[in-house]
Amino acid sequence: MTTAFTQQTTIGQQQARPQLPTLPTGWPIGSYESYEQAQRAVDHLAGADFPVTDVTIVGVEPLLVERVAGRMTWGKVLGSAATSGALFGLFLGLMLSLLNPGAGLVPIVIGLVAGLGFNLLFGALGYAVNRNKRGFISQSQLVARRYDVLSQPRNAEKGRALLADLAARSAFGH
Repeated sequence: MTTAFTQQTTIGQQQARPQLPTLPTGWPIGSYESYEQAQRAVDHLAGADFPVTDVTIVGVEPLLVERVAGRMTWGKVLGSAATSGALFGLFLGLMLSLLNPGAGLVPIVIGLVAGLGFNLLFGALGYAVNRNKRGFISQSQLVARRYDVLSQPRNAEKGRALLADLAARSAFGH
């Protein structure tokens, strides 16, 4: 009985510890310019009954790409805050009106006004505090220069042969 308790405690302690990321292992069996091409290669391996649990797709030379979409202005901030606040408030108002059908349009109007007001307030405060730190809107994306497909050594040669066959068929349009 003590042993079972000790095992449970040990298992619980192991689960509570944060797992450190491990580097991928295996031998390269293919290299591709896009993630989609690497996925297609793994799909081909899976279709050929290759043990895909031995396969890893690795993005090599990662880059963080930030595309600037435009300037941030008071008009854009307030317009965006008003739109999202109104939609959220309308949603909450509709939910409240469904819970209390006898209230009429009152919950919808209250939700709309409250959502609009609070979001405008918090949007304006957030922009005023951060205005001098960042005056533009952007989207960030993590990409890699290439994507390598790795396989555990026990199946690497078979994987290379299958991917070479895929490349040959793709080159001839089959």
